[in-house]
Amino acid sequence: MAIKIEKGKIPIWEKYMLTVDEAVQYFGIGEKKIRMLISEHLNSECCFTVQVGCKSLINRKKFEAFLDQTTSTSI
Repeated sequence: MAIKIEKGKIPIWEKYMLTVDEAVQYFGIGEKKIRMLISEHLNSECCFTVQVGCKSLINRKKFEAFLDQTTSTSI
């Protein structure tokens, strides 16, 4: 099955940084939960976001690692 990619658009799974809306789609986590995680870890050592004005961009790989670490320690 071929995946059609529009010219100039990068597939969400290849993006380095995700908006909150893209992270909701990619990770299957609710917007409120993602925004809560961003605010809780904004100035911590495991910060996975960059603030551009009032917009939060999420580093996809760091957030994946954060989720892996969080879910493996809470089991």
